[in-house]
Amino acid sequence: MNKTILITGISKGIGRAIAEIFAANGFNIAGCARDKTTLDNFKTELWNKFPGQKFLFSTCDVTDKADLNDFAIDVLSEFDKIDVLVNNAGKFLPGQITNEEDGTFEKMMALNVSSAYHLSRKIVPQMIKNKSGHVFNLASIASITAYNNGGSYCISKFAMHGFSKVLREEMKPHNVKVTSILPGATFTSSWEGTELPPSRFMKPEDVANIVWSAYNLSENCDVEEIVLRPQLGDI
Repeated sequence: MNKTILITGISKGIGRAIAEIFAANGFNIAGCARDKTTLDNFKTELWNKFPGQKFLFSTCDVTDKADLNDFAIDVLSEFDKIDVLVNNAGKFLPGQITNEEDGTFEKMMALNVSSAYHLSRKIVPQMIKNKSGHVFNLASIASITAYNNGGSYCISKFAMHGFSKVLREEMKPHNVKVTSILPGATFTSSWEGTELPPSRFMKPEDVANIVWSAYNLSENCDVEEIVLRPQLGDI
């Protein structure tokens, strides 16, 4: 029976790259994003490539607790077991604490932290029951290095990394692994319009390959955090 991975923010960037590598290795895929057209197109693409696997894709606003709850219920109803959870949904809004637009803090915390917290509360209990599972939390270099114009984004990513550390401690007795991924600048839609060359960035596939490699380690090993940076350093 095929294993199943659940990914938020699946339709593009890092989430899409993770979905592609796991699908290519026989996984059923459950995922959500906001853009229905992009989501439907990606689902069709995977269906055509891997007709023997199951794909459940839903439009979902992960900052809406009720919407996220409905999505989790659908996933748990469709699949007998969730083997991997990737809390990937997130966004960067530049600014400084003293001058960023009012409400930025709330937006960043809801999207970059609360969504992972609430979805994990729905999915991880099943992993505990099965004594098996792996949670990947997409943090950031901004989780460990504050920088100018990072504002509430940096705050939210520090919180995301903290959430991952706490969950890791709680899951130790239950044979559930937790890994925090901390990528530097990755060439995704967040960098649209930049004048920097693509060669200055990491690729989404780099992050996806790291997730796949960490997942495939022995049962006795849990990589707690992985830091990735462009070869020339942070941007």
